[in-house]
Order: sequence, then structure tokens, then C-alpha cells
Amino acid sequence: MQLIPVGDAEEPRNQFPPVTVGETLIGEDDIAREMQHHPAEEVAEAWHEAARSLVIRELLLQQASRLKLDDIADEEDRIARVLELELNVPDPTEQDCERFYNANPARFRSPTLMAVSHILLAAAPDDVQERIRQEEAGQQLLSSLIDGRSQFAELAKQYSACESRHQGGSLGQISKGQTVDEFERPVLSLEEGLNPELIETRYGWHIVRVDQRIDGQQLPYEHVKPQIRQYLSESVTRRAFRQYLQVLAAETGVEGVDLELPDSPLMQ
Repeated sequence: MQLIPVGDAEEPRNQFPPVTVGETLIGEDDIAREMQHHPAEEVAEAWHEAARSLVIRELLLQQASRLKLDDIADEEDRIARVLELELNVPDPTEQDCERFYNANPARFRSPTLMAVSHILLAAAPDDVQERIRQEEAGQQLLSSLIDGRSQFAELAKQYSACESRHQGGSLGQISKGQTVDEFERPVLSLEEGLNPELIETRYGWHIVRVDQRIDGQQLPYEHVKPQIRQYLSESVTRRAFRQYLQVLAAETGVEGVDLELPDSPLMQ
């Protein structure tokens, strides 16, 4: 990485402020190259993520020098050794794991499984008139199903724009994460039987019937304990890493970039 003493640096060539770690300037070219690893919708966001990543790396390398670890040739190994020596991360206790399990029961359930049929009355998201027309048509079809004047499979075959019409509208078995969110959220909350309300998605309007519902069951603690232990360990490590970097930044001095870290590791 190109490290330029502050006194010898030229003025930045772009609209972003100069980024320094102690007496070292992080070069604009280095930030530009790093940006390819931080895709974002806005250039400013990508620049900030790239600059922050390089600042973190430089903080750790400077700390490696203070710890007299420069004899380790590979920079990645040097950084790993710094974290090994400096981060004090306690392992989650059995009580920690049990407490987390008891406080978050919904996270430890098997998925709810549902057999669902639907009739899709298709309309493009930006075609307001067609969506109004299809909603009115859907209400009429739904009324005929509720009154018993029509059969679901027959209406699906005649009116549905989904390929499931060839199976009487059946989508088969679905669970969380298998369909689009605006369909999944209301459907997974339904009980068995015909839903008396239309469901709107980007594709149009849906008449939905739940043919079978098998609710998820609470998973036993022993079954999920390894998952909980790993999650808590990673969470504590991230928190310790953030705190450690904040101390390093305060001691070394960081200018030009916000070092507030998200809840995910920036250094692999």
C-alpha cells in the first residue's frame, strides 16, 4: 500500500478529505483501488467503506510495529498476530447460551410448512388501471368461492396467469424464504382454508387457499447449542474488535473518515 508522509503529500485530487492515520496519509490511488471491493450505489459510500478498511489495516500494522512484530514478513500474518495478542474475547458460558435460547424462542423453531394454492390475476406494477380492474375481478371470483358457486381448481384453470393453473392452482409445499416477501409474509400467517381477502404483490392480485399448515416446533436446546455458542462468540468478538479499534484510533489519531463500525467484521 502506498503510504505518504503528510508533509510531502499533495492536496487531494477529489472532493473527499485527506485520510490520515497518525503521520501517514492513505493515498487516493490506494482508496480508489480498494473501492472495487466495496460496491455501493453511491460513489461516496464506496469511497468511505474503502477508506475505512484501509484505515483499519493501517492502524493494526502500526500497532504491529509498536509490538515489535515487523519480523513477521506477511502483513496478514502480522495483523492476525496483533489480534491474537491484543483481543481479549471470553468464551460464552453455558449460562450465556441458555439465557439467549430462553430469550429468543422464535429463533429456534423448525420452519412452518404450508401447502398453498392460488389464483393469480396478473397486472404490471405500473399499470394502475389494470390493477384496479383485476382487483375488481378478483373480488368477484373470491365471492363466488366463498358462496360455493365455483370450484377453486376450475377458476384457477380459467383465470390464473400462473403456471400452477395446470395443477388447479397448487403451488405445492412452501416455507419461509421460498417466495417473494410481499406474498410470503401474509400467507405464512394464514390458517387452513380459503383466505377471504385478496393479497397484492408486484405481480398482481392473488386468491389464496391454504390446503395444509404444519406449524414449526420448538427445537431442543441441546440441538441448537453449538449454533448459539458460535453466534455469541462472533458477537462478542465483533464488539471487542470495535472497542479495540476505537482505542487504537484515539491513541494514534485518525482524520478524514468515520471509523464507526457496522455490526460485521471488516477485517477477515
